[in-house]
Amino acid sequence: MSKRKPQPGDCPCGSGLIYAACCGRYHAGQPAPDAEALMRSRYCAYVLGLEPYLLASWAPETRPASLGLADDAPIKWLRLEVAGHFPAGDTAEVAFTAFYKAGGKAERLTERSRFRRDPQAGWLYIDGDVDAG
Repeated sequence: MSKRKPQPGDCPCGSGLIYAACCGRYHAGQPAPDAEALMRSRYCAYVLGLEPYLLASWAPETRPASLGLADDAPIKWLRLEVAGHFPAGDTAEVAFTAFYKAGGKAERLTERSRFRRDPQAGWLYIDGDVDAG
């Protein structure tokens, strides 16, 4: 079975769904149903420069005061590959690789992210182990 070629309006997270039916609903305030959906929506938020969403979906105990996305050198996010989603009750881990270009050079970031479910806020990103390269 071949993968469908991305179409205009597709969600940047690579789900194959249109943005409004995928990460767009989480960016608009609907809680993500699981850690993988939150991680995909956070990747999409990086693609779209949605710093307020990234900060709001970050656990307060590890959240930076700001990300400064507008001040960073331009990055072109290319695609996301999810290697695994490992739920364990109110915590979960998601392993992924994000491919991007920075300064004309192809790069990738591989991370195993940690999440927790908060009774009021829903799923939140805590931190992750990163292998950039």
